[in-house]
Amino acid sequence: MTVKTFTLPDLGEGLTEAELVTWLVQEGDTVAVDQPIAEVETAKSAVEVPCPFAGTVHELHGASGQTLDVGAPLISVDTGDRAGTPAPQGGGPKGGLSYREEERAGADPAAAPEASDDDAGSGSVLIGYGTPAGGAAGRRRRPKQSGATARPAGNDRGRTGPGQSPDEAARAAGAAHDAMASAPRLAPTVVSPIVRKLAKDHGIDISTVRGTGPGGLVLRRDVVAAAAAPAPPAADPRETAAPSSSPAPAPAAGVEAAGVPAEADARTGLGVAERIPVSGIRKAIGQAMTRSRAEIPEATVWVDVDATKLVELRAELKAQDPERAPGLMALLARFVLAGLARHPELATRIETREDGTQEIVRFDGVNLGFAAQTDRGLVVPNIRRAHTLSARGLDAELRRLTELARSGRAGPAELSGSTFTVNNYGVFGTDGAAAIINHPEVAILGIGRIIDRPWVVDGQLAVRKVTQLSLAFDHRVCDGGAAGGFLRMVADAVENPVSVLADL
Repeated sequence: MTVKTFTLPDLGEGLTEAELVTWLVQEGDTVAVDQPIAEVETAKSAVEVPCPFAGTVHELHGASGQTLDVGAPLISVDTGDRAGTPAPQGGGPKGGLSYREEERAGADPAAAPEASDDDAGSGSVLIGYGTPAGGAAGRRRRPKQSGATARPAGNDRGRTGPGQSPDEAARAAGAAHDAMASAPRLAPTVVSPIVRKLAKDHGIDISTVRGTGPGGLVLRRDVVAAAAAPAPPAADPRETAAPSSSPAPAPAAGVEAAGVPAEADARTGLGVAERIPVSGIRKAIGQAMTRSRAEIPEATVWVDVDATKLVELRAELKAQDPERAPGLMALLARFVLAGLARHPELATRIETREDGTQEIVRFDGVNLGFAAQTDRGLVVPNIRRAHTLSARGLDAELRRLTELARSGRAGPAELSGSTFTVNNYGVFGTDGAAAIINHPEVAILGIGRIIDRPWVVDGQLAVRKVTQLSLAFDHRVCDGGAAGGFLRMVADAVENPVSVLADL
């Protein structure tokens, strides 16, 4: 027996730990090279980790909800004599299809590409490890049959051969059934997390779906077909119900039989209903916000702005070209980038040298981050080199990155590296907020909701579309004059967007 242990790799951006969300295999399962074995969540995203070995799962190192350090043992696989060869029979396609290829194959049976010997190596390489192409094109072999289960070809499907009595045939069939029941179970071969999510949404156990892709790969169409199949008839309760002689299970520790928590909080005197570990993205958010508050001497300035002309401009653009008209957020982002071009100190970073002294680092351009609320928590996707994009280009990137973030498919490249952040908390129906700077940035702009308010126009009271802009900035990189100048420039652009756009 040859057991190889795979350690948790660096999943990108120098992350040091990850939370084990769920195992996709169990001990005793047969796994293939590059088959996803676990779903883990880092401070940046949730990803499926593929296995670089083929064989039988020997041991799982860790439980769901546990936080593992990079380099810690994740899974041990009994590779036998294969030592890195491809999966055994039924283990999956050679080299594995990419996510996009699998999705296309699921939508069109003729679209599944043929695997070649050139791409027979690992198709799912994460930072820190990978499987080479060489030596991955081994021949799959049938498992050797034991003497109790071997039978001539002419005796297939339970038929009684010449000279074999019915009793002997029954005994042979029983032995074959026992051998199959004790054989190692093949883990479901699924590459795409989209296919897994589709099965989860339909309440389908992915291990029960028969894959029609290369090597038994489960495709989108297989899950759709399983979801459309009629449910098996319910069993007659008179046949399945049997009197139980075992006693009823005892209540869980710390919980009374009536469901009332038995543990009492010493400070409040109330019962403790639940204890939730701070882990994953919640832990990462907490650490970043705590560090920001502890290290940055921030100050905040704000201003109310008449956004009536901006709203009207957006309506005109949409009437002219509904498909390509940029949204309000994209127009505001364009104004922010113009302000940062005039006040670049607000898109810098403070670094500490080895001798303890500090320096301000200025960048040639802006990576514009924007706060996005997702089911996993608050994340900050960023638009790389946003200063080079028009309002329409910014709008396209905002839509693309928002969809990636909310679907959980945004990776470290999309969720890190911003130099300035915009936070549109108006989507939550709030007017203003004292935003916390996204460390290690030095400033963040908050945008409140746009609502009808009384406003003085040319000495007359009128109802206008009003919003509030707030800027939190690091007082180490600039003073109030620069911060106020930036905020006033953005506010002027919102109030007179046509005249400002002519200069952008």
